[in-house]
Amino acid sequence: MGEVSGPPAVQRPAVYLRGLVKRYQEVEAVRGIDLDVAPGETFGFLGPNGAGKSTTIKILCTLVAATSGTARVAGFDVATERDAVRQHIGLVFQEPTLDTYLTGEQNLRFHGELYGVDRSSAAARREEVLRMVGLWERRGDPVETYSGGMRRRLEIARGLLHSPRVLFLDEPTIGLDPQTRASIWDYLHELHRGEQITVFVTTHYMDEAENCDRIAIMNEGRIVALDTPGSLKAAVGHDRVQITTADDHAAIEALRDRFGLDAAVREGTVTMAVADGASFVPQLFAGLGTAIRSVTVTRPSLDDVFLAHTGSTIRDAEQPRGMANPVVAAMARGR
Repeated sequence: MGEVSGPPAVQRPAVYLRGLVKRYQEVEAVRGIDLDVAPGETFGFLGPNGAGKSTTIKILCTLVAATSGTARVAGFDVATERDAVRQHIGLVFQEPTLDTYLTGEQNLRFHGELYGVDRSSAAARREEVLRMVGLWERRGDPVETYSGGMRRRLEIARGLLHSPRVLFLDEPTIGLDPQTRASIWDYLHELHRGEQITVFVTTHYMDEAENCDRIAIMNEGRIVALDTPGSLKAAVGHDRVQITTADDHAAIEALRDRFGLDAAVREGTVTMAVADGASFVPQLFAGLGTAIRSVTVTRPSLDDVFLAHTGSTIRDAEQPRGMANPVVAAMARGR
């Protein structure tokens, strides 16, 4: 008889979280997260500033200790196997960390020595990753002569140099113009196909989250929704109608009394969800009783998903940076 094969091996998650909590004195930045990210997946954390995204990334990268819960990356526990975790991850920080007086290649050389990249193959690997991000021809130029987009690409190349199994990108395109942001994502798609690694990215840009296989929407330290971008939008099921009027308060009352709709001012416009926005607009003009200055109808977006789960848009939920952010303030007090 031939050999009987057993069941297929089950792959361990590239990222595994159970009951993850992080407190800074009285502020609970992360409030009990459970999550599995599959090997090879491009996974996104979407949410406003202050939602707990960066704190979670720092825990996963062993930069911050969790208050409670379990976190494993590439099969290693972030609390008890920190060195192993660090050997298997790449990290692109939200804030720039390059030595700008050095050349692009020198930045990679020092990173390779820090991570113990085999010297016999280090030069070939530097060339490989620099070509991946389109910087090979600029390898000998000081980083201070690079544009913002080029510096971000160099940081991504540096994160890939030691062939990590998971690449963490914390707000990788923040501060860049839309065209450069789009080009960074083009490079990330190419890198993902070429390197076959897990990519874990945080962002508060809706269009960037569309690039991910799955996303977790975070708000106030919790995951409030988790699925593919398409499935999350399909679950909303309503169009968004936004109007500007001569009297927003009167318009909101009329929408409630005459149309039975809950509306509110979001991002400076009276916003409501309706099943078929195109057919509703003529009724709106005929029956609102308040002058309408403009009207916009959009199909469900990830912002609508965020609105459906939290009661606000992601822009309205944004917290100011710096000491006005309660998590930042609590961290500062604890120093």
